Amino acid sequence: MSLLATFSKLALQSSLRQVSCTAISRLQVSPILYAEPLKKKKKLDPQIIKQREDRRKKKLEKQIRRLEKNARQLKPIEELEVPLTLLDERDKRIRKLEPLSEEEIERRARLTKKWATYKHQEKVSDFQAIDRLLQSQNRALNELRKESEELYQEAIQIDMTLLPAKTCGPVATPPIKNYVSPDGDYHKETKKWD
Repeated sequence: MSLLATFSKLALQSSLRQVSCTAISRLQVSPILYAEPLKKKKKLDPQIIKQREDRRKKKLEKQIRRLEKNARQLKPIEELEVPLTLLDERDKRIRKLEPLSEEEIERRARLTKKWATYKHQEKVSDFQAIDRLLQSQNRALNELRKESEELYQEAIQIDMTLLPAKTCGPVATPPIKNYVSPDGDYHKETKKWD
């Protein structure tokens, strides 16, 4: 009976090593794990395994086919859709214009050519003015260099006060007096397409 009590004490206090005077001092007990033995794996019929794999393959193929079919369809964009009311009123909205006469077609072609030549001349004159300004600046710098190298070096330094330029002027729409801006909730109305 005392032997059983000793073994039970060893089982409960497995982490502590008991000091004893007996010859059996190497007796060790592992901690209680409260585990149960592993269940044996059931052997499945190879035909059942094959059927499962076939079902999985068919499901994947079906999903691929569905994705390929939907890939050709574009997601509708509401901004690009024409409202039905406009489609109904299409006949009312179409203008019935008379065809242009030969004289009018010629007049418009001449006007387009005149406009193109005017814009070209404006661009060329702008480039010429910029070239004249750069040439006069270079001449002035060369004359300054002949006079004094110190003044020339000061003149070619970059003015850092010009870079953080800040301008105040009229905005596109002036503010409305006594306007209270709405402070409401944001409702997300984005449609999701799966």
